[in-house]
This record gives sequence, C-alpha cells and structure tokens, in this order.
Amino acid sequence: MDVLKYKKITYSISIAIILTGIVLFFIRGFNLGIDFTGGTIITLNLSGYTSIEEVKEITNKYDENASIIHEGENKETVIIKSNKDLSNKDINSLIDDFRNQYGLSDNSYQTEKFGPSMGSEIFKRAIISIIIALACMLIYISIRFQLNFGVAAIVTLIHDCLIMTSLYLILYIPVTSAFIAAILTILGYSINDTIVVFDRIREELHMNKKTKLNLLINNSIKMTLRRTLYTTMTTLIAVFCLYIFGVDDIKELALPLIFGMIAGTYSTLFIASPIWYKMEMKSKSN
Repeated sequence: MDVLKYKKITYSISIAIILTGIVLFFIRGFNLGIDFTGGTIITLNLSGYTSIEEVKEITNKYDENASIIHEGENKETVIIKSNKDLSNKDINSLIDDFRNQYGLSDNSYQTEKFGPSMGSEIFKRAIISIIIALACMLIYISIRFQLNFGVAAIVTLIHDCLIMTSLYLILYIPVTSAFIAAILTILGYSINDTIVVFDRIREELHMNKKTKLNLLINNSIKMTLRRTLYTTMTTLIAVFCLYIFGVDDIKELALPLIFGMIAGTYSTLFIASPIWYKMEMKSKSN
C-alpha cells in the first residue's frame, strides 16, 4: 500500500469536496436548524402513545418541516420543533387540534419561542472550544513527538472539520447544535487514529534509521491499518444503528459522526502522513 504514490489523487478528492462546499456556502449558505434560526417548541403530554404520522397530520397544517420527538417511558410526551416563528394564533389552533382529537388537557402542554441569539452563542462557544482543543493538541503532540507531527495532525483535523462541513453544505442537511457536538467529538476520535500512525512512524524512525522515509511511512501504515479499520468499522456499526433506529435528535448527532469517522479514517491513512512527509523532507533540505 503506497500511500505517497497516490497522494495527488487523495489530495484532489479532499480539495474537490471542500471547494464544492465553499462554493455552495456562498451560493446558498447553510441550512440552519432551529438552534440557529430560532423558532417554536411545543411540548405535549398526551394520555398515551401517538405515532409520528398521526402527529404530523396535525402539525403539517402549520409547518410541514417540523420535527417530532417522543419522550417518556411510554413515549406519551411529544415534542414538536418548528423553525418557524409560529404566531400565537397558530399555536393556539394547533393546541386546539390536539385537544379535540386526543383530549389534551389545559395543563398538559408547554410552548416556547426563541430567537437566533441562542444559536449564535452556541456557535461562538463552539469556535472557542475548537480553537482551544486544536491548540492543546498541537502543544501535546509537539512535546510528545515533534513539531512537524503536531502541525500535520492539526492540518488533518482541520481537514476533517472542513469535509464534515462541506458534506452538510452539499447535501443541504440542517445544521443544529448536535453538529457542533459531533465536530468536537470527531476531533478527539480522529486525533487518536492519527497518533497511532504517528507513534508507529516514530518507532520505525528509531529502529530503522537508514530506511527511506517513504518506505517507512508505508510500512507504518500497513502495521496499523488493521487496527484502524477494525476500530472504525465497529464504531460505525454502532453509530449506524443509532441513526437507523434512533429518534430525530439522536439522528442529528449520529449523521455527522458517520461523516466525521469516515473522513477521520480517510485522513489518517491518506492525508496526515503525506503532509508530515512533505514537511520532514522540507526540513531536511533546509
């Protein structure tokens, strides 16, 4: 498996996805979810289980894109999330529809309306968290390994974040606070895979000092390939199950995790080591 031989192809794939995402960002922007646009949340405590299809028969009159979530031991609680700032008239009408059809009592529902300011606060804190996480990782890897390893790892993590974001732009999937949480999760997941490969490269450098760097990198990736693929596959199976069988809120977290784990494994194998190799060769030439 000659990773460096195909680096132009792998770089091109990543660049194509990221550039497509950038173009779409300027053309139509993100499909922002309720966390960032503001909207209306209505919580209903019904007497028993009501299917999502039955709930949507009522909510579609007011917002066809509203998400429905069940809660409670018997799933008797229904949470309706709408990106629309529903008027009081529409809210009262929706409550009346549930009251007439399911006998909803006056003290068994709750409504909440909020603006986009909360979303902007989430976004600001997420950016700060990502910057702090990247800085701490750079410092740790630079001390534990060397600066070139640290820079290559950080570039790889930024690559993973950009790939995840670009896929959301390309597929026009709503961006919620769960997406931000997924990015922070993937930073930890991806750096773990990358460090495993870098640790093997470092060991090979000590044991085989006369071996050419390109051969050393390929050997290191071969040694860690099975571990990387097995870890990713077993984790992906669990996350896929969450996405298939989970409720909407769980799916909002599972989907970006799927994108991120695939991007993280791809970058660990095809992006991180070639970047380190290029930096190392440049350092030696200087």
